Amino acid sequence: MFRLSLLAGSALLIVNVTASAGDVVIDWNSIWMECVRATGGPPTPVSRAGAMVHAAVHDAVISIDRSYEPCIAYVAAPPHASREAAAAQAAHDVLLYLYPRQEAALDSALHAALRAIPNRRAQRAGVRVGREAARQIINARQNDGSDDLTPYLIGTDPGDWRPTYPDFTAPFTPHWGRVKPWCIIRGDQFRPAGPFRTVDMQAVLTNPRYARQFDDVKEYGFRHSRKRTPYQTETAFFWANDVDGTYKPPGHLNHIAQVLARQRGLTLTESARLFALLNIALADAGIVAWDCKYDTDFDFWRPVTGIREADTDGNPHTLADPNWEPLNAFTPPFPAYISGHATFAAAAAAVFAHFFGTDRITYTISTDDPLYAGGPRTYRSLSEAAVENARSRIYLGVHWQFDADDGLAAGTALGQYVARSILRPVMGDAPIARADPTPLHVHIDPFRSPSVIEFEHRAAGPVRAIVLDVQGRRVAMLFDGFHPAGRWAARWDGRDAGGSPVASGIYFVRIEADGGVGSGKIVVAR
Repeated sequence: MFRLSLLAGSALLIVNVTASAGDVVIDWNSIWMECVRATGGPPTPVSRAGAMVHAAVHDAVISIDRSYEPCIAYVAAPPHASREAAAAQAAHDVLLYLYPRQEAALDSALHAALRAIPNRRAQRAGVRVGREAARQIINARQNDGSDDLTPYLIGTDPGDWRPTYPDFTAPFTPHWGRVKPWCIIRGDQFRPAGPFRTVDMQAVLTNPRYARQFDDVKEYGFRHSRKRTPYQTETAFFWANDVDGTYKPPGHLNHIAQVLARQRGLTLTESARLFALLNIALADAGIVAWDCKYDTDFDFWRPVTGIREADTDGNPHTLADPNWEPLNAFTPPFPAYISGHATFAAAAAAVFAHFFGTDRITYTISTDDPLYAGGPRTYRSLSEAAVENARSRIYLGVHWQFDADDGLAAGTALGQYVARSILRPVMGDAPIARADPTPLHVHIDPFRSPSVIEFEHRAAGPVRAIVLDVQGRRVAMLFDGFHPAGRWAARWDGRDAGGSPVASGIYFVRIEADGGVGSGKIVVAR
């Protein structure tokens, strides 16, 4: 066991890390959380960082055993390479890229992790794999739009979001809805129709259901509420993790993943895949939620603004209270609709349910929020926790119920899409052969149109190349016959076997040759 120390301002944060082979993915997930605690900031770059770290870890691990599809591409890896070393090196290199101020602590953690691997030859080979997996993830996220600092034009009409009392902080990451996605095609892919199925501001504000939700948060989210129970107050802070120094909402969901991974006794490869699926879903959930927050004509005000300025909303059933304050000491500085917490939570629950094959899992978790006064909480299903997470934002006084409801719907659809679309088991019983120095290699540029599928195989023989949809159904046959050894390439123009254009979405190409199977992803966007 070793202790990782990260310096955050004047506070020294310490985490115990096991450095054991079986827990290497969880170890580096914990180290990432310490980097988040030390750095702070909004949840969107946190979710991006989590995806980068765990996509690299996943690709490093599965490049050695080739049991699942890669996020980017397989890295050339000898069969004797240490998966533990590959995972640790990949995580270290991505974290160092993201959090350069933590270099000393990260180097110390990597040294301890590698020291625990006695086979130096395997260790060195794993290090090379991890470095390359990290490099390709970092390169893939260059110029992804996450550094867009274009000013945001703040609205002034009733219903429009504007900086909130008492700090009036400028909007965080207003262009995040346009960040390059990880799995989905566009940020608006799971955009809901709007509160009460409209994004017409005046239609929402004057709807009787808005008045009911107005009263709901006005009563339950008020700082001195007489209606909110002590348990509901604790619920508000249990799920919050809004303040710097916590692992933020994406970190809380990763904490759940740690509990589930240990409870279910996952292998290293299984853990690598679980955390990659989760964090890719969370990264895309941030894009989906922020698309709704900023990239529509419905950048909706927060309760503290809507309640204080209710005399301007045109609804005779909403009564203004110019002195109303939420339970939370501040309101997150971005529009209300939809709830990021709800979207993140539902996406995570959907990934977990798909991964474990059931929603009915009992587990006990804690929280990072410093204002939570209770003990660990036990949940009997994944969806139960997600729904409570979403509702907690009303108790905290920072969201409307339709923010939560539509966030849950969007997050669930997104999580199911991610879990079914990427990092799937390699089809067929036989993994790609690795004993030969020239195994089957497959390369596809997923965003090129028409897509070019390239592969190289070691011996003449039968070759099949099939295009499949996300449900595993055959869409088109590209090649089925004898092929000499060497390189081969084919094009797919986005049409099915009948010549009709396929719908936008993610498709997979399965290559069978040399007794092995390879696959790659293609994105069709019309």
